[in-house]
Amino acid sequence: MREVPANKAVSRRFPERLFLLGSVDENGKRNVMTIGWCMLTSVDPFEVAVSVCKDRHSHLLISRSREFTLAFPTGEMKEQVLYCGSHSGRDVDKLTKSGLKWKPGEKVKSPLVDGCNANLECKVIGEMDTGSHTIFVGEIVAAYIADRAQKGLYCLDGRRYGSI
Repeated sequence: MREVPANKAVSRRFPERLFLLGSVDENGKRNVMTIGWCMLTSVDPFEVAVSVCKDRHSHLLISRSREFTLAFPTGEMKEQVLYCGSHSGRDVDKLTKSGLKWKPGEKVKSPLVDGCNANLECKVIGEMDTGSHTIFVGEIVAAYIADRAQKGLYCLDGRRYGSI
């Protein structure tokens, strides 16, 4: 083993599961962004953590609304997920432009994304400043699954998406 810069070592984390993080502004305008940094943090109660860059539009929306949704896209959603990860909700309605179908959550206002393997509705119960990002911890207040599970979508090497 040899010492290398942190970014070189961290690049070995791939493949990395991709998620769609839903949020909403105070006027009800919904947004979705692609993220990879997500983890289950508790099973009693069920909680997840997402790490969002502070300069992202979604960061502002989650900070204000104190809620988010988390969707597990399928491999067939590659183009929509790529679109949502390469455009800002400040500039464009990504849900409409990407062609994703969605509906509002039952317990939160953030969007649920149709066609995904699972969707989680979360209320923010904590956050942690981690430099360039904030980790938002959400208690899962409602959860949904597709009738049939499909292969998930992954970032394969930092530039390519696909199923494994």
